[in-house]
Amino acid sequence: MKQLKHWQDPANGVLGAWLILSPWILGLQQPRVAVATFIVAGALLVATAVGSILLPRAWEEWIGAAIGVLLMCSPWALGFSDVTLAVQVALFTGLAAVVLTLWVLAVDKEYGGWWNRLVG
Repeated sequence: MKQLKHWQDPANGVLGAWLILSPWILGLQQPRVAVATFIVAGALLVATAVGSILLPRAWEEWIGAAIGVLLMCSPWALGFSDVTLAVQVALFTGLAAVVLTLWVLAVDKEYGGWWNRLVG
């Protein structure tokens, strides 16, 4: 069995599953663009997490970070910034995805490990 390289990858998968399920858990059925955004972003996060677990590469982490940034921008870019709950889900989940993926990029020596060089 393959050793898990980064604990952050399954955590990003959980964030993706949360995004997919959050409209129903939170009762957020409107606006539909927010629901669709969360489902698509969630599916993409799950896919990158699975890819990062099965075949770890730095570019998968960068894609996860990009998904997080786009998710944080989505309420204003897609016009659902007037729905506070949707904005909170997008901002907090997107920020968590960015932090987790940048954490991997910062500490993994194969991916650059700039944090280790900085403090080490």
